[in-house]
Amino acid sequence: MDEFEYNLLTLFADGGLMMYALVLASLVGLGVTIAKAWTLWIAHRDTDRILAEVKELTEAGRIEEAIRAAADTPGPAAAILVAGLRRIRKGEIREAELEQAVNTTGTIELGFLERGLVILATVANVAPLMGFLGTVAGMIMAFASIEAAGDVDPTLVAAGIKVALLTTATGLLIAIPVNVAYNFFVTRIDKLIVDMEQGTQQLLNLAWDMERDGQLTVVGGRPVVPSSRPQTGVRDPAPQPPSPPAPPVESSDQKDIDGT
Repeated sequence: MDEFEYNLLTLFADGGLMMYALVLASLVGLGVTIAKAWTLWIAHRDTDRILAEVKELTEAGRIEEAIRAAADTPGPAAAILVAGLRRIRKGEIREAELEQAVNTTGTIELGFLERGLVILATVANVAPLMGFLGTVAGMIMAFASIEAAGDVDPTLVAAGIKVALLTTATGLLIAIPVNVAYNFFVTRIDKLIVDMEQGTQQLLNLAWDMERDGQLTVVGGRPVVPSSRPQTGVRDPAPQPPSPPAPPVESSDQKDIDGT
């Protein structure tokens, strides 16, 4: 164990000043990875349960219990359910009120889920570059040693090459696991976005059912909650003004009568 620790310290010392920056980058990446893994686990832990529970409670007409259950559950899907159910329980909503509440809550929750991903992407991209910079510095040291000695001595060249190899290897060892963690977190966030859309559709179905049963009044028509997927931007053509009626066409018999 002591020999292993000695070897690590020796390698760290031989790596030069760039090793300090690489160690700092690894600590930042490790801290963000642990925090992000915990946050996404909490957000996803009870999502399936709360979606099923809220659906069961709303179908039974127990809106207040559904709101309390969703409010006590962490996660973006539960937050969207709370925002929508609090509007629906009033018994009367405007056409765009449910849409605005769901979209605003979804935007806030998505920003919270994506927090920290930029740091991970930066560490994954910068760590190899820092290692390559150490490589360049090591090669410069090797050529400087050769120039100062005036002769090609393998011992002098080995020190610079060793620094180059150590920093490159360290940068790659940091970037590879951070990049894997980044891709894993993006996949988990995509799954949570699907859960948020499922909660949105659940609210929309509830509003339609309550409007049909006379328990909800929608001012301006049925609430329309669009999908969070990007729109195509294609619009319906503008209505054209009605064309003026065509003038009556005189028949040949009518012309003969007029001419007589």
